[in-house]
Amino acid sequence: MLYDATLRNLQTLSEATQRLPDALKRAWPLMPWQQISGFRNILVHNYLGDIDPQTVLTVVQQHLPPLEIAIRAMLAADGK
Repeated sequence: MLYDATLRNLQTLSEATQRLPDALKRAWPLMPWQQISGFRNILVHNYLGDIDPQTVLTVVQQHLPPLEIAIRAMLAADGK
């Protein structure tokens, strides 16, 4: 159940990044926006349930922290 919740939250997070204005994305050129979007598509269209759990773990452990930093910075800049 925790794994399924993680997948759903990654879908939501990835979809939310697709809705960021292009100007914000350009301000963070090192963030792999296209790969985040592509990962969302993999998660959403994975009807057979064959997503590799190790890949999901890698995303959570290695790729979410830099994304969190970028999003927090965007929010902080927006509040100024």
